[in-house]
Amino acid sequence: MRVRNPRTGSYDYEFTPTPLGDVAATAKRLRANQKAWVARGLEYRIEVLERWAVAVTAERDAIADALTIDTGRALISGREAEGLPRNIRRWLGSAADLMKTELHQSRILPTVTYQNQLVPYALVGAISPWNFPVTLSFIDAIPALVAGSAVILKPSEITPRFVEPIQRSLAAVPELADVFAIIMGDGAIGAELVNHVDAVCFTGSVPTGRKVGEAAARRFIPAFLELGGKDPVIVLDTADIDKATDAVLKGSLLNNGHACLSIERVYVQAPIYDAFVALLTEKAARVRTNAANIHEGEIGPFIHGPQADLVDAQIKDAVQKGARVLTGGVIEDHGGKWCNATVIVDVTHDMAIMRDETFGPIMPVMKFDSIEEAIALANDTEFGLSASVIAGTIDEARAVGAHIDAGGISLNDCGMTYMTFEPEKNSFKFSGMGGSRMGLAGLSRFFRKKAFIMQNGTPQSIFDFSEEHAGK
Repeated sequence: MRVRNPRTGSYDYEFTPTPLGDVAATAKRLRANQKAWVARGLEYRIEVLERWAVAVTAERDAIADALTIDTGRALISGREAEGLPRNIRRWLGSAADLMKTELHQSRILPTVTYQNQLVPYALVGAISPWNFPVTLSFIDAIPALVAGSAVILKPSEITPRFVEPIQRSLAAVPELADVFAIIMGDGAIGAELVNHVDAVCFTGSVPTGRKVGEAAARRFIPAFLELGGKDPVIVLDTADIDKATDAVLKGSLLNNGHACLSIERVYVQAPIYDAFVALLTEKAARVRTNAANIHEGEIGPFIHGPQADLVDAQIKDAVQKGARVLTGGVIEDHGGKWCNATVIVDVTHDMAIMRDETFGPIMPVMKFDSIEEAIALANDTEFGLSASVIAGTIDEARAVGAHIDAGGISLNDCGMTYMTFEPEKNSFKFSGMGGSRMGLAGLSRFFRKKAFIMQNGTPQSIFDFSEEHAGK
């Protein structure tokens, strides 16, 4: 299978897809090995995964180089490579506390106590996207392995080069390779994976997530779906305009807008609208692409080529319906494709750029008068991943955020859900389903709870029930 280089537009890498028929055999092997993986206990798994963190660190530069080619960006790729061993150790450091089960006294029956046993799903499948190839490949796989599951990962076929150094790191830890496998290919191999696992994690678009969810439902297995977003930010007239424009610029443009939590709709209260738009446009015009030098600039190329066509179509649709582009708005073709930071005004919810996921460096800005109007506009979407509110105080912003239908609300900043791992959250509407991948639930969702219910006194006789009935 050929892979496109996003900077040159050429196809300069190939990999051999995993045969569909091999998925069942891989699942069978891992499922058999998982029994020992869970039986040897958490301490053993921590020791093995710690050795893997060391092996990953040894491959850090190779992983970063592979990501840099596949995504056309250098700084974020380096941070992704550095973050993987850190994320492994984050779970290793907290797993023992998270997996404690305590003995409880029944409130109804004084002689009865109970305690849970945490039983991991034997085999978890993870299907990951191309926008953060390493981070999102392992955000589910690592806690599942810590929990005691075996894992099969299917990374995106658009950004697969990091798999080679990751495979070398796995070869250095054979105990882990017994319960963790990577399969390669397109959507067909992902669909086959769902047929052989006990739980599936998917990060990607709503249409594909719907297919994964439907396939999982047919097999009665849980699906943890992290899907698209059309995140709004509401900027109240009490906000500091300089700080607000900085937050919106970062929330919209980080990683080229290639993030489900990117700010894609900007609502600004009327009294500060003109000043906000002027400053946002001035700052956006200073943002550079890295087309000339990969080590300079803030915006990289479109990682997935067709995404440039989608963004271009949304801009043209908006302009045709009356919107004005104040800066940016042009797709540049240098072999790969780039788009400068773009500010668009006079937008309405009749335009695709305000309804559909964009995944590009585009900031459509809309004026509102009342807070009630802003909340209605923010909630006028089929998505509910996350949102932001910027105001003069946190309390003021929180009062507005309480009415937004989304799982994570950043107050007086934008996109903070990618910077924090502690707060649990659930997606609203079509942005996902299943347990939170953040906080305690990021690990606990890979367990089924078994309850031991213990009679510490004398069991009741069947005749006790008849005597009670007769007494009545």
